[in-house]
Amino acid sequence: MKQLLIGILLTAALLQSCTLGRSFRYNTASIKDYKIFPSRPLVAAEQPFKFIDATSSGHFSDSINFRGKWQPLDKFHEDHSTVAFLVIRNDSLLYEKYYNRYNRESIVASFSMAKSFTSALIGAAIEDGLIKSVNDPVTDYIPELKGKGFEAVTLEYILKMTSGLKFKESYWSPFGKAAVYYYTEDLRKQISKLKLKNPPGTKFDYVSGNTQLLGLVLERALGDKSVAQYLQEKIWWPLGMQYDATWSLDKKDTGLEKTFCCLNARALDFAKFGRLYLNKGNWDGTQVLPKAWVEESTKVDTTAGSAPYYQYQWWLPNPGDGTFCAVGILGQYIYVDPAQNLIIVRLGKGRGGVNWFKVLNAYSHGNG
Repeated sequence: MKQLLIGILLTAALLQSCTLGRSFRYNTASIKDYKIFPSRPLVAAEQPFKFIDATSSGHFSDSINFRGKWQPLDKFHEDHSTVAFLVIRNDSLLYEKYYNRYNRESIVASFSMAKSFTSALIGAAIEDGLIKSVNDPVTDYIPELKGKGFEAVTLEYILKMTSGLKFKESYWSPFGKAAVYYYTEDLRKQISKLKLKNPPGTKFDYVSGNTQLLGLVLERALGDKSVAQYLQEKIWWPLGMQYDATWSLDKKDTGLEKTFCCLNARALDFAKFGRLYLNKGNWDGTQVLPKAWVEESTKVDTTAGSAPYYQYQWWLPNPGDGTFCAVGILGQYIYVDPAQNLIIVRLGKGRGGVNWFKVLNAYSHGNG
């Protein structure tokens, strides 16, 4: 009986305190995970930007041809785990619907869409002179990685996911590195343990550890200002974000933002970030991000081991046609098609068995 009691107490302590315990406790990632992590706030702009409401114009189809069958658009999204779907063309909101008990006010965790925001902040920090260039070795900012080959890892390699990190990209296994980074209370310590498996700048490998490296680089470059505060200053207020938001941390007070994931906001404000990149970093006459940074971030480039479908923390779903996309693991998308002056935001509880790149591309070229 005494041994059983000790076992129960040890198990309870494990579940309450350690990374592995939290992974077992919460099991799989959810778009409501912003409720379980500490965070830093982002405050809405005093004068929010609003898209033109054209939802009653009839300029967007209310049906979809999916796998050879036409069906009502609302039913399609209800059946495939969507919680928000927005279509914006020429600054006009053509379609705005929410599903599965979500609405305009609902907060949704970004997951890896946050990677694209982190990339934007690296561009802003270079423009502000806080980071010298993408050619800087990561060890200039994270010296604890010296002596393990990281002197050859540049910020550009990290942005392109060609750093050569040894990192298992899995949220589902509690032993995967992504899960460890997701649930740990000490990201800085985890970063200090990183190793390389490939020569830097030779092979594309999408792993979240890269973006968390960028997060620590930002923290070191910013000094007394947090990553969330910098996002507030450089993007949240300039873009007229309508709602408060948060960025999840590994721990309270002195924590580091989970820059590979976990920016928690509303669909309309995610769409504004797409508008910023659609307009090459310009916001109604103000150059919020350098035009050259946005262009470099979203162009096809296969140098230094880079993949043609990924560049600077943005996906390029149809390499060569100019479209680009911020993507989260549970089916979060900010899809931008500059040729059509189009932004689509799809947020979901999961992917719902849908190839959303194909669906969003079909919307871009066949609807509205």
